[in-house]
Amino acid sequence: MRPAAPSPAPAPAAPQTGRLDALSLGAILVTIVFWASAFAGIRAGLEAFTPGHLTLYRFGVAALALGLYALVARIPLPPRDVLARIALLSFSGITLYHVCLNYGELSVPAGTASLIIAAGPVITALLATRFGGERLNALGWLGTLVSLGGVTLIVLGSGEGLSFTRGALLILAAALFTSLYFVFQKPLLKTMNPLHFTVWSLILGTVPMLVFLPGFVGQLRAAPLEAHLAVIYIGLFPAALAYLTWTFALSRVGASTTTSFLYVSPVFAILIAWVWLGEVPRLVTLLGGAVAIAGVVLVNTLGRPKAPVKA
Repeated sequence: MRPAAPSPAPAPAAPQTGRLDALSLGAILVTIVFWASAFAGIRAGLEAFTPGHLTLYRFGVAALALGLYALVARIPLPPRDVLARIALLSFSGITLYHVCLNYGELSVPAGTASLIIAAGPVITALLATRFGGERLNALGWLGTLVSLGGVTLIVLGSGEGLSFTRGALLILAAALFTSLYFVFQKPLLKTMNPLHFTVWSLILGTVPMLVFLPGFVGQLRAAPLEAHLAVIYIGLFPAALAYLTWTFALSRVGASTTTSFLYVSPVFAILIAWVWLGEVPRLVTLLGGAVAIAGVVLVNTLGRPKAPVKA
């Protein structure tokens, strides 16, 4: 990749369209597909690694890839105060989110975990309304509830119930941490390049994971090749690349609208499991996927005020 020309001026941020366009939609869909595929990778990784070591390994790979890119592209280090804000956000949305999710999935089935994580867009919409200057109208909130109902049908179709065990509470905490990350990063994305934000965010979010370093080398040596390939995949694609595309979309579209697409993630996860693992979904699961997609369409077509709302 061609190095950026040296210049004292900061890289421009992505244009703030405020509406869902084809470019933003494409970035969101790329992100959702990769994030949906990560469930299989995490399951494979947990067979050989503890949740903490899996988190460190995955984001160590992502941080290394993005760090090399930062050197080649000469991405500048942000000012100290901006770097501190990025580090605080990343501790919530990268470190705590993934640690809680991985530990939670030790005792919570994947379908149930999807239902709990599906609370994330609702939390994000509430936070974005209160702190981000965004607003959904009555149809927007209706679409959010419709999507949540669709995800519930997906879980019922898998035959899994919802029991608020310790693992379930950890996953609910993960949904809160990622919602905080999505809402409060947007002011930074108005002043800096989204790609630059993501690079430094994933690197800074990986640093606290070094607490899991004891015993890590031993697990690396003992793990089979399949586990290594799975973790490297979820580090490079669902982590490094997908966070870049997601942040790009978030910088152009509101957090409540962007995160409404997370309801579609279980739909892609089911399709991937169908093709990859041969897990044939039940009719109620397919119905739930259709309902979830209908809710997202409702949010993004009729769920916003016609006049733009200024923060």
